[in-house]
Amino acid sequence: MNNSSILSTKSKSYEILPVHHLGQDQIHKGFDSLVSYIVANKAVNIDGYVGVDWAYIRHQLDVRLKEQGFSIHWVDTADALKNEDEIDEMTRPFLGGASTVWGKKTDLTLADFFDQEKIIKSKSFTKEADLTITIGPNASSFATAHAKLLYIDLPKNELQYRMRRKEIVNLGAVQPDDAQSMYKRFYFVDWVVLNLHKEQIFDKVDVMIDGQHQDTVTWSYMDKLIEGLKELSTSVFRVKPWFEPGAWGGQWLKRHIKDLNQEAVNYAWSFELIVPENGLLFESNGHLLEISFDWLMFARAEAVLGKHVTKYGTAFPIRFDFLDTFDGGNLSIQCHPSLKYIREKFGERITQDETYYIMDAGEGASVYIGFQEDIDPKEFRKDLMDSQIYGKEVDIERYVQKLPAEKHDLFLIPNGTVHSAGKNNLVLEISATPYIFTFKMYDWLRMDLDGKPRPINIDHAFQNLDFNRKGSVVEDELKAKPYLLKNEDGWQLFHYPTHAEHFYDVHQIVISTFYQESTENACRVLMLVDGARLMVETADGVKRTYNYAETFVIPAAAGSYTIINLDEEPIKVVKAFLK
Repeated sequence: MNNSSILSTKSKSYEILPVHHLGQDQIHKGFDSLVSYIVANKAVNIDGYVGVDWAYIRHQLDVRLKEQGFSIHWVDTADALKNEDEIDEMTRPFLGGASTVWGKKTDLTLADFFDQEKIIKSKSFTKEADLTITIGPNASSFATAHAKLLYIDLPKNELQYRMRRKEIVNLGAVQPDDAQSMYKRFYFVDWVVLNLHKEQIFDKVDVMIDGQHQDTVTWSYMDKLIEGLKELSTSVFRVKPWFEPGAWGGQWLKRHIKDLNQEAVNYAWSFELIVPENGLLFESNGHLLEISFDWLMFARAEAVLGKHVTKYGTAFPIRFDFLDTFDGGNLSIQCHPSLKYIREKFGERITQDETYYIMDAGEGASVYIGFQEDIDPKEFRKDLMDSQIYGKEVDIERYVQKLPAEKHDLFLIPNGTVHSAGKNNLVLEISATPYIFTFKMYDWLRMDLDGKPRPINIDHAFQNLDFNRKGSVVEDELKAKPYLLKNEDGWQLFHYPTHAEHFYDVHQIVISTFYQESTENACRVLMLVDGARLMVETADGVKRTYNYAETFVIPAAAGSYTIINLDEEPIKVVKAFLK
């Protein structure tokens, strides 16, 4: 990477493929180039993530190598997996039963999925061949002496598309299951053990391969990627967002992001910065290579998080995402688990504390939050249960307050708070990284996009609801009261105080010329929420332009940064940071 390549002045609208330039000739394309690397090294172990089409990869390599006259000794890690029944028995305690949406994060390791005697046997078996290739998850444990280690990564959005098309299976499974069951197994078991495995082999990987575009596979040397990750960790970066439709989804994102598929029925979510699901996109000579966000944290966690790394380690704690209900519907009436509950029941380290920043609001926009003063929990629960059993509508406003939502409001939703975003909002959800622990109590009697009802979780909710958040407490404690913190020539800094239970805080910066601050050895997550464009310049001289509604991250190691207004009118930037 070099600083001049970072500067981009051409973009004037939201970029759905934000790239980080790796320099010239650093990303290689196609199986032919990969074959040349393998031939030069004689023995390779090709490790990688669940969801990779291993048979396809092997076939493409095998054909090309044999065309060149090479004989190959293939070792497939799948041959050493325990049988499916053993794996099912081993993983069952972490899946919470067939009727529940959640399991508990496993304490298994990838090694537990394999028969160690079979691994030993595969190592001892020799065959006269020009090349030896071990392929599949855990290939690094089948280490051939002096073998190079290649890793095939797969973005989570592509993995989920393949899952829904029933093209892939869970680790060690023979046949695909329904999408909900597969996702639960991925989230609570497969991704946990494979992410731990990635971290353990991080410093051994020689080559990184992007496994999502099978016919145009791209790859790079890991040492070059680490150089790129180092530069990102001392300057500024965006992750690659992705977008999903939903039962309540709206039309704002389609109208404002021109490169989105306009044929989609709606977009409910934009995963702006949900790092368990996002990747980092590198570019060289027009070739793209995406790696999961994990690799940045494995390489540079302290540079990213600074003084907070001791608490969070390689886990990035802050989440940004959009909830679009413009011309859509209300979100479900819901709440999130307490810290104790999420740790004991689901194995998470932090809980799903949220805020709703209103990016845009249409006619009648509102947020449901907190209870009415006269809430009767037993009566509320009975009405919810009757709705679930008999399909009866619930008069939600009898129990839950409905507050008008205006642009730039910030609603505070610490765990245990009943809430929902109403129709005609674009919500910037600033939250903790955990993102699937939503206890739905009422979903307006509608069907999901697949024609089936979404799961309702009244029992979980009532073990977490805080019924003291009611009446006047709601306006007093659950809606931020911004105040001017600093007023300098060219900018104003407003504090949007979060709830005492939130582990992060929020500022809004109004910039007419430029704004500069130190990172104070802590990470910042920012978004341009009003205005067209800005430029960020970090202390090392890196410059990057960002557009309206784009999320960007300033790592702790950036030291200091300057935001320059590229508009004629003042712009507004939201900043979230750890307390």
